[in-house]
Amino acid sequence: MSAEVEFAPAGLSAIEPPLRPTGTIAAAALRFGSLIAFAAILIVFSLTAPNFLSVGNIGNVLGQSAISGVLAIGLTVVLIAGGSNVVTGGIDLSLAANMGLSAAVYATLTQLGYGDAAAISAAIATGALIGTVNAIAVVYAGIVPLLATLAVMNVVAGLELVLTQNTVLPASTPFLSALSASGPLGLPVLAYVLLGFTALATAIVQYTPVGLRLYAVGEFPDAARAAGLPLRRLLSSAFVASGVSGGIAGILSVSYLSGSTTGSGEMLLPVVVTALLGSVFSRRLVPTITGTFLSALLVGFLTNGFQLLNISSTLVSGVQGALILIVVSATTLLRRQEA
Repeated sequence: MSAEVEFAPAGLSAIEPPLRPTGTIAAAALRFGSLIAFAAILIVFSLTAPNFLSVGNIGNVLGQSAISGVLAIGLTVVLIAGGSNVVTGGIDLSLAANMGLSAAVYATLTQLGYGDAAAISAAIATGALIGTVNAIAVVYAGIVPLLATLAVMNVVAGLELVLTQNTVLPASTPFLSALSASGPLGLPVLAYVLLGFTALATAIVQYTPVGLRLYAVGEFPDAARAAGLPLRRLLSSAFVASGVSGGIAGILSVSYLSGSTTGSGEMLLPVVVTALLGSVFSRRLVPTITGTFLSALLVGFLTNGFQLLNISSTLVSGVQGALILIVVSATTLLRRQEA
């Protein structure tokens, strides 16, 4: 059963009071408005930007969205388990810095002569360690997630600067070359990585008891506690999973850029936009993996269209900020109407 249909595991009530008429209309407008906006973006850019809807360009969008998409999916898991309040609930601001440090670790090990297996293991372990630190700070130390992950972000960013000496570390291995190559149908391998990662995350989070428990902890913490669910362990696992996503994104980043990067912090806004915007593609206006994937494509096509039309990237950042404001405001008002 999909997590969008029923969030609560056995022993928890999944029955909620119906939305008020105005709330139902607003929710429908938000959901279908996002799909209409997505379609409008595709139509406008297909008419104004050359080769926008070509197979090659769609593949490029998927490949370019792989890194931010993987990070956003990791953030979505935290949003699901931590709840909708991004201040006191689920948020992980360290993801972009996590990716940067994991990429630096990977590139450093390859330069020292280690093979891909060791470098991959170290990068993922680095991401998992950062996720564990976040879990300890939030779940066991009781620090507000926004502040805890912000502090971890700064520490991790500092470690990256120390490791790289604020320089780009080039890396080239057979595995990285394979990741950066083209696959079947001429699409980038990174596009298939994003599709595969999304399918795996969707299967786990939205169609297994573990995923349903994560939704229960985030949406109905009191009921989950009464049912005997291990709230701390589930929330901690969400932060660790987010950290692992950062490690995987670090590997993809090294492949895409042929080395580490000193500008990983710039990824934070697109990742947050993608994760938060994903809720408008859900029937219940809650975070879902499939919604985040659609959101990643929306942001990817939006950015790609601006690039094809030679529109300044600063405008892209402005649009992303506006999207965060609109989505958070709209979903907050709808939840108040439901209460």
